[in-house]
Amino acid sequence: MTRTLLLTSTLLAGLATAGQADTLRLLTWGGYAPDDVVEMFEEQTGHTVEVTKSNNEEMIAKLRATGGGGFDLAQPSQDRIMGPQQEFGIYKPMDVSKLNKDLFIPSMLQATMKNTTVDGEVYGVPHVWGTSGLVMNTAEAGDVVKDYDDLCDPAVAGKVSYRLKRPTLIGFAFAMGEDPFAAYDDEEKYKEIMEKVEAKLIECKANVKTYWGGGDELMNLVRSGEVTAAMAWDTGGWKLNDDNSDITFVAPESGALGWIDTFVLPAKGQADDVAYAWINFVMQPEIAAKITAAAGNFTASAGADQYAEDSLKAKYQASFPQEAIDNIKWYPPVPAGLEAIEGSVLDRVQAAQ
Repeated sequence: MTRTLLLTSTLLAGLATAGQADTLRLLTWGGYAPDDVVEMFEEQTGHTVEVTKSNNEEMIAKLRATGGGGFDLAQPSQDRIMGPQQEFGIYKPMDVSKLNKDLFIPSMLQATMKNTTVDGEVYGVPHVWGTSGLVMNTAEAGDVVKDYDDLCDPAVAGKVSYRLKRPTLIGFAFAMGEDPFAAYDDEEKYKEIMEKVEAKLIECKANVKTYWGGGDELMNLVRSGEVTAAMAWDTGGWKLNDDNSDITFVAPESGALGWIDTFVLPAKGQADDVAYAWINFVMQPEIAAKITAAAGNFTASAGADQYAEDSLKAKYQASFPQEAIDNIKWYPPVPAGLEAIEGSVLDRVQAAQ
């Protein structure tokens, strides 16, 4: 055990006498609380952890049904915090002074705190994250495809794939010099941006081999060489890299599009101090690396990539130098009305000849 981990464990153990419930009732995703991590936390703090595995829809449903009761810490995605809090009041504000903020990647902590602030109070901090961007055969398309709109370059005609889904609309908008997230509160401006993207995607149709619908479909298209450049997720690119070192995930120049699963405190939680202790524990780089090994995605723990398995660490560091991390465009909550605009755009792109 390193000196840093030992000191942190000593501090965590001191929280065991904080006077709150000793058991942490954790509502989380599969892989985010591996058995070995739970055992280490319990041994070092004297607390116990009860893990309930769930997903975004179930988390919100469970917390709505109890008015924010039944759990002490939950992990919804950051775009599931502001809306549910405003509508149902199922979370309580976080006291960020109880967190070791030095353990977090600064840009991710700042972005998540901003996107989960309601009435001046912070309701979420980041944990596990991932992105979509460019997956390509760098030997064949690397000199051409640097950003999403480069998928329309004649040099890769007929060998491109992406989904007809909102991430494609958002990615192309950023690559075209727009900021769709900044227009979320201006429906007319957002519609104007989407119309520009629509025109570009219709122009680009001749380049598209197929619009992929499922992950296995895309993986097979890239493996076979039918597709040399695609818009897809980071872990998919790294998996393909295992078979062909020329294929990997590349963060686009305009920024990868990122999701974050967070930590939030349910409104009626009874073990806040234990929840803070758990967050500080799992955000330690060595512990965070264990979660990456179990979940398959990296966390917002600063320096945790150094403790990842060597092959995965190399892929991560190649895809995400610090400037690429700081340039990630994190998905904010989607205001009402925008999905209808996006749906109409996607329908017209699909129908265009």
